[in-house]
Amino acid sequence: MKNPKTYLTTSTLLLAFGLSGCTYVSLTEAGAKVAQSSAQAVTNCTLVGDVSSQTKDTVILDRNTGKVKEELIVLARNRAADLGATDLVETGVEGGSATFKAYRCN
Repeated sequence: MKNPKTYLTTSTLLLAFGLSGCTYVSLTEAGAKVAQSSAQAVTNCTLVGDVSSQTKDTVILDRNTGKVKEELIVLARNRAADLGATDLVETGVEGGSATFKAYRCN
């Protein structure tokens, strides 16, 4: 029979990694071409759609709000690129969710 301490150690490590909340969102090549803009900057642009993004803001404890917001923006830029947008304007952020307007500017 195997040592119970081995099971406990293995279980503890697996649980720690699973609950660590380590997420990494990468900006795609297309998403890198989408600029974060203000509503004033897109007045002469065409609205191409609404974009929303969501990530975990709590994993046992609250995550760093700056990191959460950064992930929300990266996800939104990637999605806006899929719509053919060149600019993105944030319309709301609450916890681990955000909404944006995607625009195509010439």
